[in-house]
Amino acid sequence: MAALEPEGGVWGVHLRMTGQFQWHEQSSEPCKHTRVRLWNSKEQELRFVDVRSFGEMWWVPPGQAIEEVITGLTRLGPEPFSADFSASYLKQKLKGSSRPIKTALLDQALVAGAGNIYADESLFASGIAPFTPAGQLNLQQLERLRDALVNVLTISIGAGGTTFSDFRDLEGVNGNYGGQAWVYRRGGEPCRSCGTTIQREKLSGRSTHWCPTCQS
Repeated sequence: MAALEPEGGVWGVHLRMTGQFQWHEQSSEPCKHTRVRLWNSKEQELRFVDVRSFGEMWWVPPGQAIEEVITGLTRLGPEPFSADFSASYLKQKLKGSSRPIKTALLDQALVAGAGNIYADESLFASGIAPFTPAGQLNLQQLERLRDALVNVLTISIGAGGTTFSDFRDLEGVNGNYGGQAWVYRRGGEPCRSCGTTIQREKLSGRSTHWCPTCQS
């Protein structure tokens, strides 16, 4: 989710699975998946391209509360880089929970922005099996998980995002974190840490990848 706040109001955008922005210095024919086109005074163009049309946009008029228009914001948990996202916070929110920790990480009400790829990667980095009941994790484990998620996201941002299919940055360049993944989409391949075969299984409808040796 991104929001721009000019003097005239707020523009909110959610890319969803396949949405992307493209910046065009010169005029060119848009592709068939172009959904929105915006120009500046120099005739440079910003395009929103979305293959699956899952992306969303909102316009919030000046003086109106953002949450009144982008209502989903009120249901989001803290972002991973927020000071509110701590091991103590996770311990409190997950107390007594029997759902798998991987499923919990994908719940945007728990933490905003931890998608499938980064959930798998952070669980591997913290040595936690994805099927572990969330309420059974102790404070030390949750501290490792919190730090791992922040670290994985930091590395990914530095690498320009993750590309396995559709992601592009403003310059139209693939993110390259995908080539650094430890477990995601590596089912059947040897673990880069111990050599054990990476497992892949559906969990809550999402592909989940983990190392049975490193994550116990």
